[in-house]
Amino acid sequence: STCCGPVFVQEPDDAIFPLHSEEKKVMMSCEARGNPAPAYSWFINGTEVDIEAVYRYSLIDGNLIITNASETADYGRYQCKAENSYGTVLSRDALLQFTYLGSFSGRTRGGVSVREGQGVVLMCTPPPHSPEIIYTWVFNEFPSFVAEDSRRFISQVTGNLYVSKVQPSDVGSYICLVKNTVTNARVLSPPTPLTLRTDGTMGEYEPKIEVHFPQSVLAARGVTVSLECFALGNPVPTITWRKMNGNIPKKARLRKSQAVLEIPNVQLEDTGTYECKAENPRGGTAFKGHIQIYTFPQWISTINDSQLDSGDQLHWECKATGIPRPTYRWLRNGELITPQSRVEVVNGELIIQKVQQADSGMYQCVAENKYGAIYCSAELKILASPPVFSLNPVRLIATLGKDVLLECKPRASPKPRVTWRRGDRRIHPSRRIMLLRNNTLRIINSSRSDEGDYVCRAENQFGSAEMTAMLRVKEAMRVELSPCKVEVTVGESVVLSCKVSHDPSLEVAFQWLLNQQPLNFQQEGGHFEYIQRQSSTVDLMIRSILLQHAGKYSCRAQTSADTLFAEAEVLVRGPPGPPGVVIVEEITDTTATLSWSGGVDNHSPISSYNLQARSPFSLGWQTLRTDPEPVTGDMESAMAVDLNPWVDYEFRVVASNAIGTGDPSAPSRRVRTKEAVPSVAPANVSGGNGRRHELVTSWEPVSEEFQNGKGFGYIVAFRANGTRGWKEKMVTSADSTTYKYRDETFPPLTPFEVKVGVYNNKGDGPFSGVVTVYSAEGEPRDAPSEVKASSISSKEIKVTWRQINPGPGRPRGYEVSYRKDSEQEESGKKKKTAGNETSMVLTGLEGNSVYVITVRGFNSIGQGPASTANTAKTKKDPPVQPPANLMWIQEGTNVSLNWEPVKSKDNESDVIGYKVLLSQEGRVHHQVMRTITPSAVLSLPEGGTYIIEVRAVSEGGEGATSSQVRVLTSSGKTDTEPKSN
Repeated sequence: STCCGPVFVQEPDDAIFPLHSEEKKVMMSCEARGNPAPAYSWFINGTEVDIEAVYRYSLIDGNLIITNASETADYGRYQCKAENSYGTVLSRDALLQFTYLGSFSGRTRGGVSVREGQGVVLMCTPPPHSPEIIYTWVFNEFPSFVAEDSRRFISQVTGNLYVSKVQPSDVGSYICLVKNTVTNARVLSPPTPLTLRTDGTMGEYEPKIEVHFPQSVLAARGVTVSLECFALGNPVPTITWRKMNGNIPKKARLRKSQAVLEIPNVQLEDTGTYECKAENPRGGTAFKGHIQIYTFPQWISTINDSQLDSGDQLHWECKATGIPRPTYRWLRNGELITPQSRVEVVNGELIIQKVQQADSGMYQCVAENKYGAIYCSAELKILASPPVFSLNPVRLIATLGKDVLLECKPRASPKPRVTWRRGDRRIHPSRRIMLLRNNTLRIINSSRSDEGDYVCRAENQFGSAEMTAMLRVKEAMRVELSPCKVEVTVGESVVLSCKVSHDPSLEVAFQWLLNQQPLNFQQEGGHFEYIQRQSSTVDLMIRSILLQHAGKYSCRAQTSADTLFAEAEVLVRGPPGPPGVVIVEEITDTTATLSWSGGVDNHSPISSYNLQARSPFSLGWQTLRTDPEPVTGDMESAMAVDLNPWVDYEFRVVASNAIGTGDPSAPSRRVRTKEAVPSVAPANVSGGNGRRHELVTSWEPVSEEFQNGKGFGYIVAFRANGTRGWKEKMVTSADSTTYKYRDETFPPLTPFEVKVGVYNNKGDGPFSGVVTVYSAEGEPRDAPSEVKASSISSKEIKVTWRQINPGPGRPRGYEVSYRKDSEQEESGKKKKTAGNETSMVLTGLEGNSVYVITVRGFNSIGQGPASTANTAKTKKDPPVQPPANLMWIQEGTNVSLNWEPVKSKDNESDVIGYKVLLSQEGRVHHQVMRTITPSAVLSLPEGGTYIIEVRAVSEGGEGATSSQVRVLTSSGKTDTEPKSN
């Protein structure tokens, strides 16, 4: 890494060290970077410390460690010095303080005796301490504290307790408690007793200010300033504040019943005279004092490292602000600089004439006022080196007839003297050969005779060097680009050809540019292709050209001697660009007058414009009819017609030319057409059904698009067939789809002529066509006839009847009511047919019971009259006892069965035969066989397990099931042995 003087990374900071801490070690930090690494030393109160000699001091890196620190030995200002072979710097200084809190003297305090109503001051007399402490007072015993209010005040300056007017409740013992703000340690004073004198009370007296701030308050900018003001008096005085020339700052706060004025973050504008006033009915008194702000120095501008050639002038300036205004000192390697013949020091300016090697080192500017000092530092390096050329020799190729520049740029310090020669002859400037200020040789209008070697010599007091420039002069290059102007249509292709003539001994490199930007052949998506035909000709092929490919194309040809450009212009014809902003000039109920500004025509004149609109009801953008029709390319306004009234529209315009249709303009702002009378009548008017005496009319609602305005609704008009006047009814909801009209007088299924119209706030629109709608029918008028009821079993009765004649009350179905003869009518049951059937089987009845049955028709309107009542008696219940003792014999695939006959009891139906059920195990399907006798023969066709059951059959239904018989058969095998279960 390069070598350099020390620069501080960390400087010492002010520190407060708690004396009671366990570890009696203090560390003051200091670290600097530099190469070689800096060495450190320390100053305390301006005196350099011999770290070797004092056993309590040690250095770790640059940090100073003090063991067994004590206030008497170690309080003071510390400054760190860092130095290496390039120079020395001093750090800012830092204050080391110690925090401690002594004990109160143990002497007993005398009592204080006052009259009631008198003021009193109780002294705290705190022990030695550092830094600030906080005061509170204990009343009688800890932790009962004295509360501050308008009558009692504890000064945080003196620590004393002030009572403006003593009351009997104040009698007691008072202890001053102080707390260290850094360590939070506390100590208590001995008690001070307060008693009341018995020789009467104190009368009223005027205020006397006992606590006030100094007449001159000095404060650092940005801190919080607290001004105390408290008075004794009877009655208790009131404190008020004012600023003599202006207002008390808005940020200021009043604390402790106005006895403290606190100004946070104090600034220059807060300076001035402040007054506190104490008043009671007996009089008033005031105190004035001045706040003065000071600020630490702060840099505005500092110095930077400099490298100068020996013999140059050094001029450094630093500037700082501060109140009071700072003064400046300059240090070199930690030593104060005093003016001399070459050295000038004026405030923050340092000027050194003709710098020498001995002036190099670390410089510091110090700005200070009585509140502090700030340091900035910079390194001065004096350069001293003989001339050196980085390139030697240099080869140059020039173009015939052009100017040539031969540069001579050695690195040297101080600046060298330079001479040029050609061969062994020194070059003297002429009209054609000039020596420029920067030692460059300029040859005007070069020719072949200028070819050769040119030598530049540089020297200073440290040495000299030479550089050779070898010049060759070549034929000039020419470049031609054709065609130089071309016009094509989007999608077509074009070739630009770049041809160069040049000195055959030189190589040529080509580059293509569009609008002065190099063409990127990869990025352009295959539109551009570079074609090299011969060493001196290249073509640029542009395929399927796009509008953005229009512009100025350049061919750049470059040799080691010269660079030339040739330019061609390509115009691209294409569909028009989008038209400019669309403005709605005027809007009516069905038209909108639009204006726009034409977009670019892309080199083909605009032939026509298309106007488009979209609304909440359109699917995207729709082309509009216009006036005039068509809208030609020279027009910039037109009227859109056939719009719907009271609809929100956005409009846009699209331009077309011979090549195609361009992009649309941006949409116009949304506008709503004016209201108009509705023009669309409701569709699909129909009706019918409903409740008795109702005429129900229904229709499809008119979509919002065609409502044409606010207050849209329907008018339903109707009249009975063959009458003249129309009845009209308003339906105010735009969403309504039905209207019901009720009139007791018209008979069911009366035909009406009905039509439905529309209206809105603008007026009435058209009616639909007239349709015929029937009023609602009535309930059935007649009762069903020929009702018959017959028992099927112990649980079922079949009921049949004849259809009612269809009339105005067509039945939609029938309801059968039934109850046991022995029961009340209320407990009867009802059952409806699903449609217009004329029979029903009642199930779930009780056996051997007489049932009363009636039938009536019903429809949506209601029920018709009931038929005359009919009765039927259910059969007796089937026998409860199952067939018993089943016996079976298997012969081959036949099984012979017999069982004991079932005997019916008196209340059971007689047995009229038996039912045998045969099923194969695992299958649902049953085979059934009936027999009158208690025996049967079954044939079992397949192999497998069969299950056989028997039930008795009676008029009342089937009886209980016998126990099961399981028979196993295997096909082809016969088992003749009788079995019984």
